[in-house]
Amino acid sequence: MKPFLKWAGGKYRIIDRIRAALPPGNRLIEPFAGSGAVFLNMDYPANLIADSNADLINLFRHVQSGGKDFIEYCQQFFVSENNQADAFYRLREEMNTTSDLQRKAALFIYLNRHCFNGLCRYNGNGGFNVPFGRYAKPLLPVPELLNFWAKSQSAKFEVADFVTTMNRAEPGDVIYCDPPYVPLTATANFADYTKEKFGLQEQQKLADLAGELMDKGISVVISNHDTEFTRSAYAAAKIYTFSVRRSISSDAKNRQNASELLAVFM
Repeated sequence: MKPFLKWAGGKYRIIDRIRAALPPGNRLIEPFAGSGAVFLNMDYPANLIADSNADLINLFRHVQSGGKDFIEYCQQFFVSENNQADAFYRLREEMNTTSDLQRKAALFIYLNRHCFNGLCRYNGNGGFNVPFGRYAKPLLPVPELLNFWAKSQSAKFEVADFVTTMNRAEPGDVIYCDPPYVPLTATANFADYTKEKFGLQEQQKLADLAGELMDKGISVVISNHDTEFTRSAYAAAKIYTFSVRRSISSDAKNRQNASELLAVFM
């Protein structure tokens, strides 16, 4: 089931690997929601999907509760006059300032489909700041939104940091973590999905917490780049490595295979 959002590092392409690593359980917990690709393609009876990005969770809640009516509401933004730079920047500013949560949610989809590379990036003041993408005719992904609406009826969406979310786990829960990745190089770092950064200290805290939960009988699976740091941080886990083709730069011709891993704390 394909997610309706474009997402840097989205997991739809490697969903079979993740599915194979996740054990059975009563509830799936995801502290880093991303596009929702993982919970969309699993069959857990219940799902707790959290993220520190309030705009993202607001959107998911509106799709969940509004369904077809909300999707129809979003359609108004996908018109030719809004596929121009001046309109894009006006609507981006509105998304950053409006107190109308339904409109903010619809504008988040609009920005995701019209901005450069479908990135989700914020400045230090918490403002979405990805530039205009210049696509020929961005479309509202209606089939994917309808699928998300149906699947989301088994989910609870929360705005929370990963520590708070993971500490809510109980025996029988399974946790999948897709944090901002450890950089492969000093210039390849990107952790601006929210105004709060996610550095090596947070990466280590995540690994330590996964180990603590494993000792309590709760399984945790983490995705990340395969680096010396992650190998060390995930020393208590069983590690599976593989290669994923992704764009390292904005140049579409400069695409390389990046080495990734799944760390299974079980």
